[in-house]
Amino acid sequence: MSRATAVRAVLAAAVLLVSVFITLTMSPRLGLDLQGGTRMVLQAKDSGTTKADRESTDRTLEVLRQRIDSLGVSEPTLTRSGEDRIIVELPDVQDPRQAAEVIGKTAQLTFHAVQGPGAAPAAEAPDTETPDGKDTPDGEPLTLSDEQGRSLALGPERLSGAGVKDATAAFDAQGGAGWTVSLDFEKDAGRDWTRLTGEAACHPAQDERRRVAIVLDQKVISSPQVDPSVGCNVGLPSGNTQITGSFSADEARDLALLIKGGALPVPVEIVEQRTVGPTLGAAAIEASAKAALIGAAATALFITCVYRLFGALAAVALAAYGVISYAALVALGVTLTLPGLAGFVLAIGMAVDANVLVFERAREECVLRPNRSLRSALTAGFRNAWSAVADSNVTTLIAAGLLFFLGSGPVKGFGVTLAIGVLASMFSALVIARALTEVAAGSRFVSAYRGVNGIARPGRVRTWLTRRDPRLFRSPRRWLLFSTALVAVAVLGITVRGVNLGVEFTGGRLIEYSTSRPVDVDTARDTLAAAGFGDAEVTTAGAGDLSVRTGKLDNDGEHALRTALAAEGGETTKVRDELIGPSLGDELRRNALIALAVAVFVQLAYLAVRFRWTFAVASVGALVHDVIVLVGAFAWLGRPVDGIFLAALLTVIGYSVNDSVVVFDRVRELWARSPRAPLATVAERAVLQTVPRTVNTGMGALFILAALAVLGGDSLADFALALLIGVCVGTYSSVLTAVPGAILLERSSKAPPPVRSKGGRRTAPAKRRDPLDNGARV
Repeated sequence: MSRATAVRAVLAAAVLLVSVFITLTMSPRLGLDLQGGTRMVLQAKDSGTTKADRESTDRTLEVLRQRIDSLGVSEPTLTRSGEDRIIVELPDVQDPRQAAEVIGKTAQLTFHAVQGPGAAPAAEAPDTETPDGKDTPDGEPLTLSDEQGRSLALGPERLSGAGVKDATAAFDAQGGAGWTVSLDFEKDAGRDWTRLTGEAACHPAQDERRRVAIVLDQKVISSPQVDPSVGCNVGLPSGNTQITGSFSADEARDLALLIKGGALPVPVEIVEQRTVGPTLGAAAIEASAKAALIGAAATALFITCVYRLFGALAAVALAAYGVISYAALVALGVTLTLPGLAGFVLAIGMAVDANVLVFERAREECVLRPNRSLRSALTAGFRNAWSAVADSNVTTLIAAGLLFFLGSGPVKGFGVTLAIGVLASMFSALVIARALTEVAAGSRFVSAYRGVNGIARPGRVRTWLTRRDPRLFRSPRRWLLFSTALVAVAVLGITVRGVNLGVEFTGGRLIEYSTSRPVDVDTARDTLAAAGFGDAEVTTAGAGDLSVRTGKLDNDGEHALRTALAAEGGETTKVRDELIGPSLGDELRRNALIALAVAVFVQLAYLAVRFRWTFAVASVGALVHDVIVLVGAFAWLGRPVDGIFLAALLTVIGYSVNDSVVVFDRVRELWARSPRAPLATVAERAVLQTVPRTVNTGMGALFILAALAVLGGDSLADFALALLIGVCVGTYSSVLTAVPGAILLERSSKAPPPVRSKGGRRTAPAKRRDPLDNGARV
């Protein structure tokens, strides 16, 4: 064993031991779509006095944290997103109405003097109310209904909730007042409170003007009278204020909570809300675990059959990759979402790509030099495959980065797990698999029996291609015409059938229900129409579940909709609930287009730097071809295009460019050896040499995707379908669209062929016999 091999073996053992320790001692952090609960995205809005910037949003987040902590939710998560958004995750909260009532929509707390009875209830005179709770523009007082529904005329805002220091509920056993709420104000706010109550005390007892109204979100939550013992212009001191009444324990606690937590610096609006039942999350975990095990087992078996002993060692490295990447997710505290779990499973299939590239290059070395030792051929395989491995993984990392920075919600989780998977796969292939195969290559038995090691023979695909010697690019325009026809069919589907944009892009609400009694779609549609939900779209979801899609629908409306379904289907359980505001839907749609544009530009720039501009343009053209065909396929199939589809689409972009990079890397290498050869001839040889890698890597990914599509359940079916279509189309376009495009661009540009630099001089290296060149000439 050489020193380098020993270092790799020690490093691999150390990383595996740490990974196993983390796996056994730490638990993963599951997202709400896996453990069940409610996720809300709140949009901060400008108020009359405060701008919704980063600072005010942070203060709002802390106030909301106090409110949610009072709910008793276990391990709630609140984070700021961007400048003016707050993400709230509430595990195990299945009814978002409870959370929404406490969090509030605008949640502005104000204190007002009561000027007397109002002319009409607030509901009958909506034009007299203003969003900030102050006087109306025409100078008339604000009119709202009190706790008993009586109309009150309120003066301007005298004190805001920002001045409330504390509010507590307590039972007054000695005074016999029952449950009370005690108020404490900040220093300056305390003086304002004393002045406000002192002015109210100047009016006779039982006079409406002796009351002080506490208003939250344009609703009077309490309007107590100042005690008769308080003198005129004396008022109540800050630390000695009690609100009494016929409160129950819950009413007193709720009032104290609203007063204490009502001081939001800026109003907030719920722009996104997702609720997932725990049973759905458990089923998704189980289905994904089955898909991962079966897909990984099929991939390992396939690689073992193709590469024999070295394939089996690569399968061992693949298992190590799974442990390392899982441990990295747990150690970094990454929230594992459903798309992230799918990305973890998908990365298993893609992790074999580096091994396949190395083994195929080692096979070429054995074919070129039959007398070369197995160990030196393997070393040459790792060396020659390095540039393709590096470039292909960088392109996938670019796609993962775009998912993280331009995506939202679960799509970010997919980008993180994909990036970790790529890095872990490189480590498993270049360190673990290399250490194992180098140790095996040093064995006399493995070197002596060429059929055992798996790389000393050319392989069936390579042998068949050598015998047939197909001329793929005699007429490159033929392939481009076929690709153009595919794009035309896809565009026709987009134009005729239309793209079924999901609720994430259009705004609205999507809810899935499970009923105790079977309810067919037509009956459910008629039932909802009779209940006033005539615009609701009802479809089936899963095993007998119902999916209801509506436009704007608040939580009270959702409760009424569920009640209507329960009258027909018995006990109705909400399995999934997604609410997207129209502004957020527009933003997501805009961000999706930006993500695609950025992906195209970044890939173009990277490939232009690493290769030639003609290769870069051809690769990006194939990339755009894949995007259009995939969207068109979903349009023809009528499948929804949502955030999960966007994650799959950006992954397909990385996969497509990955394949193009491998092909063009070989074109660059062969053309540098034969700079005077026509590009079409060089491209044919490069494609035929990389076909075994393309086939074997594609089969590894297809095993995983097929397992996800069949066993992943409804939540992952569309994701797996998009990737299946994308992988097939991407494999085709990377060879038969990108390469012909590069050939035609080179012919039109007349750019000089690439040469390697050596010692500061531009030279072409000595030619080597190509293993696919059988010497036949026409």
